Amino acid sequence: MLSEVLNTFLSTFLSTLSDVIPIAVIIFGFQFLVIRKPIANLRRVLIGFGYVIIGLTLFLMGLEKALFPIGKLMAQQLTSPEFIYDHLETIPDVFVWSDYYWVYIFAFTIGFSTTIAEPSLIAVAIKASEVSGGAIGVWGLRVAVAFGVAIGISLGCYRIVTGLPIHYFIICGYIVVVVQTFFAPKLIVPLAYDSGGVTTSTVTVPLVAALGLGLAETVPGRSVLIDGFGLIAFASLFPIISVMAYAQLAELRSHRLHHQSNNDA
Repeated sequence: MLSEVLNTFLSTFLSTLSDVIPIAVIIFGFQFLVIRKPIANLRRVLIGFGYVIIGLTLFLMGLEKALFPIGKLMAQQLTSPEFIYDHLETIPDVFVWSDYYWVYIFAFTIGFSTTIAEPSLIAVAIKASEVSGGAIGVWGLRVAVAFGVAIGISLGCYRIVTGLPIHYFIICGYIVVVVQTFFAPKLIVPLAYDSGGVTTSTVTVPLVAALGLGLAETVPGRSVLIDGFGLIAFASLFPIISVMAYAQLAELRSHRLHHQSNNDA
């Protein structure tokens, strides 16, 4: 058992090292050949690269051993006819989308919780708060993005269950984004677009992908290749909508408070 773990760690470590080396070559190459200045705190930077490689190695092992299997297992259990129709004596021949309500609830909660814990989102939220002088709250942005991901993944699971074409949902979603762009506060629009990208990162993607594939495998009549993928697109699209909606609501509330204070005066 221990030797198997060590072999897995070594092979994953070497694979991660080969992926990180080109990044390091580009960074150091530009620093020494283009900028032509020594790297400040070189020892600390090298130690940091070591931490990154080890951390990525352990994370990739965790994905393979835990997150992917858990996501797939949860999808299989929640879509099992024995679980869905536990209160009935016989399992019906025809399935309807509302029978899978536990799937939608699980998708919402797992989407929200994984996004709140997403390291890339935390980093973006902190930087956004810093450069905006506190006008954009760290928690406000994180919760707004998390709600968008949660709603998007739930809707994506509904699409898998019903078998509806994905392009209808994506086209309608981007129409909403385009319309919102004209009316949302200008300072939030670029950040909202970036928020859709940072959600598809280390914590969210593995569970979302595993959930979609597991759901497509267990729902009758669904293709794993056609229906199993696409949840990540929902997780990227709907945070854009939710962040701009959050900014619009905040602006509307500010206008109302300002109007109320003027009336009181």
